[in-house]
Amino acid sequence: MRFSIVLIALLAVLVSPAAAAAAGPAPKHEQRVVIAVTKDGFVPAEVRVKAGRPVRLVVTRKVDRTCATDIVIRDFGIRKPLPLDKPVEVRLTPRKPGAIRYACAMDMIAGRLIVE
Repeated sequence: MRFSIVLIALLAVLVSPAAAAAAGPAPKHEQRVVIAVTKDGFVPAEVRVKAGRPVRLVVTRKVDRTCATDIVIRDFGIRKPLPLDKPVEVRLTPRKPGAIRYACAMDMIAGRLIVE
């Protein structure tokens, strides 16, 4: 019986909010951004995200006739092909506020991540 009381007390301390705070911050949630390549280019062409939090771009090319058959994010060394009608995931973590440009491989069609 005494063992049960000690065990319950120990569990209460371990799951308390103070214990959780002492364990460190909770994992930061990924920001998911859906982008389509249409006849108008990257849509939306400007997206706001938070600095220091992982970002997952899900980019789907919806049109066949476009120069945006790849997505290039030079600041992160990213270049990925965009097959027609197939979502492509691009993951990155912007560390500081500012603008991050993404574009087609020819750098003619572009958009921006605004990092706040």
